[in-house]
Amino acid sequence: MTKHHLKPLFDQVVIKELEPGQMRKSGLVVPPGTSDQPPQHGIVLDVGQGVDWWEAAGVKMPVSRGDHVVFPASAGAWVEVDDERLLVCRVTELLGVLDTAAEQD
Repeated sequence: MTKHHLKPLFDQVVIKELEPGQMRKSGLVVPPGTSDQPPQHGIVLDVGQGVDWWEAAGVKMPVSRGDHVVFPASAGAWVEVDDERLLVCRVTELLGVLDTAAEQD
């Protein structure tokens, strides 16, 4: 069986959503009484090359492969590739990159 790779175009990124068990380890908490769906978490699998005017303006893609990102439930479009559910969205839809911060005293 042939394995496929989804290569994003322009300012799109491909994200694999983390499993719910892994999401709880992130430390993000949704306040009680919030009717909005909580942000989701995933790992960036691939990144597009950006938009043609970005290079002239000195703008680079702010995420790269392997980044742990947070995105709203409404972001992008979900696609299925080789029985794997992936999110394709514009980089501007991402809420941020989740890093491990050093504890401060």
